[in-house]
Amino acid sequence: MEISRYMLTLVFGILGNITSFFVSLAPTPTFYVIYKKKSSEGYQCIPYVVSMLSSMLWIYYAMTKKRNVLIRITINTFSFFIQICYVSFFTVYAPKKEQTLTVKFVLVVDVFAFGFIFFPTYFLLDGKQRVEILGYICMVFSLCVFAAPLGVIRKVIKTGSVEFMPFGLSFFLTLSAVMWLIYGVLVKDINIMVPNVMGIILGVLQMILYWIYKKPAAAIEDTITA
Repeated sequence: MEISRYMLTLVFGILGNITSFFVSLAPTPTFYVIYKKKSSEGYQCIPYVVSMLSSMLWIYYAMTKKRNVLIRITINTFSFFIQICYVSFFTVYAPKKEQTLTVKFVLVVDVFAFGFIFFPTYFLLDGKQRVEILGYICMVFSLCVFAAPLGVIRKVIKTGSVEFMPFGLSFFLTLSAVMWLIYGVLVKDINIMVPNVMGIILGVLQMILYWIYKKPAAAIEDTITA
């Protein structure tokens, strides 16, 4: 029974890493469009900036908990560096005002907020208490990552266009959330389970909206070439 549970944990941990890898790469077509247009106007950097912080916190949490470290660190390290690439790319092609706002947002969220969490928990807490507090913090920020696309969902409903909500990202986000939810159940970690339940709900909602509001391929082609 224990061997079976261990194997399932390993399998779903690996599947979680694979699907999260595709989640990280899913926005690539969006950034190709930005490159073609030479402008990131209309797109949001918030999900990528928040994802950077979430990745840093999960790495810190995994190293503190010292269980299944490799499974959590591998994908979060990759995710962290890919988010840096996305934010940098977004900033290069953003209007001047948005460039300044993006830099400020990165400093506040990824530098000051992380430091505000890291230093007190590292120097003032130890052992089980640090793991517990960090777990709750990671859960909250993971919920923020999943909630970040709510602005995009609102835009889709308001404009009737799915241009800023790629289907691939929604699909792999949902699939990844399913894998990590099962993994969280197997390792009995509520901090992993809770945000992924929300991830599944929001992912399914995004895919439903995509199919409701999607345009025929020809219409999309006309929009891009216009």
